[in-house]
Amino acid sequence: MSAAATDKPVIVVTAADLAPEALALLQDYELAFAGKTPTEEGIVTLCRERNPVAIIVRYSKIGAAAMDAAPALRVISKHGSGTDTIDKAAAAERGIQVVAAVGVNAAAVAEQALALLLACAKSVVGLDERMRAGHWDKSTHKSLELGGKTIGLVGLGAIGQRMAAMAHALNMRVIGFDPYAKDLPDYIESVPLDAIWREADAVSLHCPLTDENRGMVNAATLAQCKPGVILVNTARGGLVDEEALLQAVRSGQVQAAGLDSFAVEPMTAGHPFQQEPRIILSPHIGGVTSAAYVNMGVAAARNVLDVLARARAQA
Repeated sequence: MSAAATDKPVIVVTAADLAPEALALLQDYELAFAGKTPTEEGIVTLCRERNPVAIIVRYSKIGAAAMDAAPALRVISKHGSGTDTIDKAAAAERGIQVVAAVGVNAAAVAEQALALLLACAKSVVGLDERMRAGHWDKSTHKSLELGGKTIGLVGLGAIGQRMAAMAHALNMRVIGFDPYAKDLPDYIESVPLDAIWREADAVSLHCPLTDENRGMVNAATLAQCKPGVILVNTARGGLVDEEALLQAVRSGQVQAAGLDSFAVEPMTAGHPFQQEPRIILSPHIGGVTSAAYVNMGVAAARNVLDVLARARAQA
């Protein structure tokens, strides 16, 4: 159906679905879904065909070409908190607002980070595989006890603070770096970034990806860490130099890594991480729970409606 075939303004959704609660909020709009695995080119084509007033971004990237293909576009709303897949400079040049559903998936992502941390510390995946192969390693295996250890958090927004609370409950010392965080609870010790590398027994990343911090976990910073450090990344893959991490795991400088995000997604077959048993992988699903799916959809929809309402009021 073309945009001209309906009286309703169009919203493009870069996915195959939205939560019913979000759909209900957007009942005055025609929704055009880009499918389960949308491409940038496909999104550009859909924008050219439908000329949306808004784009709700779940998957793929939104660049200048998609914006130029939709002259009516007023707002790009992220179904989640990270906006690094949206060309924000191009949007600003065109007067298009970029908004995000900040904090609504904090519990889900922090729980995934904790799950990865525990899986690394307790060798959950490796022991499961050994058991299925008929082994009983009770007399030889020693896991890591997290109580009394130091966790270093990079990023102390909603997700980082949720992770801090859970780590504190495990009797871990919590240190964190975030130049923008204010009014932190007393169990989080704010430290410079270099102290994270030096002091932490486990490092967990909870910051957005920017040009300044791209590749912040690299050969140099990993070399500063304690031998046998654990790395958890549920933020953005671009924060980590993947080759440097692979070498650090193989050398034992990094005891284990739990990763939910990667430099290139989806991960393709043959990626060297797939052959490294001390790197535990999940397909960027930290924020994907039943509750978070609803919360992110509703927040993304409300953000669209708020921006469009302000635009109408100013017209």
